[in-house]
Amino acid sequence: MQAMIIKQFGGSEVFEAAQLSKPAIKSGHILVKVAATSVNAVDTKIRELGTDLGPLAPPLPAVLGMDFAGIVTEIGEGVTHFAIGDEVYGCAGGLGDLPGALAEYMLADARLVAHKPKTISMREAAAIPLVGITAYEGLVRAGISQGQKVLVHGGSGGVGHIALQLAKYFGADVYSTGGGEKQLALIEKLGAKGINYRTETVADYVAKHTAGTGFDVVFDSVGSENIATSFEAAALNGQVATTVSLLEMDLSLAHMKGLSLHVVFMLIPMLYNIKRQQHGEILAKLAAIVDAGKLVPIVDEQHFSLADVAKAHDRLSSGQGMGKVIIDI
Repeated sequence: MQAMIIKQFGGSEVFEAAQLSKPAIKSGHILVKVAATSVNAVDTKIRELGTDLGPLAPPLPAVLGMDFAGIVTEIGEGVTHFAIGDEVYGCAGGLGDLPGALAEYMLADARLVAHKPKTISMREAAAIPLVGITAYEGLVRAGISQGQKVLVHGGSGGVGHIALQLAKYFGADVYSTGGGEKQLALIEKLGAKGINYRTETVADYVAKHTAGTGFDVVFDSVGSENIATSFEAAALNGQVATTVSLLEMDLSLAHMKGLSLHVVFMLIPMLYNIKRQQHGEILAKLAAIVDAGKLVPIVDEQHFSLADVAKAHDRLSSGQGMGKVIIDI
């Protein structure tokens, strides 16, 4: 089968074409003919940093690519909820000892996979898994409920644009930060009230939208130093969920406000083979939400083939894309 592999870690130029043997089916797994995959920030980090990322780094040569949508071609022993020919999607490889989706075929643990939403294309479905699971997990762990005021940082990004739609689906009053006209236009189109963080201070928009009490839930898809902003924007005894917390910081404000911090690292089931079925269950719920017309994945306007994977990585890293960058296999 055709694949794009890396033999060393580094810039996007490390990708090269290769002919590999089609993966052999094994118990508990399905073989998927990959139709599309999306590029996530973690994919570019693994490619760049490799062993610096510890258990995330795959042995070389490696096939990267976590998200996929495609068609089941073989079924392993013990798999009962899929049939040959089913259209499926998931996030099931591209790190550690799990080969990824930048190939014609991918072997995937069936617990990490669900039936693809019926109402969207393979390209659109491939945009959802990693960011969708991350957004869903963060909001649920933060106890989101109807009528709450929810703030999503980075609402035009991969995780953020899913999180704000899910927050709206759960019945929240949703607000979201963006840094430019295009970003704010997308945020408003998806059903949230846009906040320009470049022109409005935290104190200003907390006063304007919550009468100074703060947001019940803050979903921070920016993270790192922005967590301090999330603490400032949160209400007393509020909930903060973040996807990036690799930093040292003073938690005094979180203490004084009685905040709960939820760190979402959705790769744990893949890395450590625990609770993998939860990812399949979340993907099934997301598919139902999509098919109900309540969740729309945003796909970048540029098209890339398997041979263009380096250009696709560069597109994501440039920050110029809007929505998920997709590679057609």
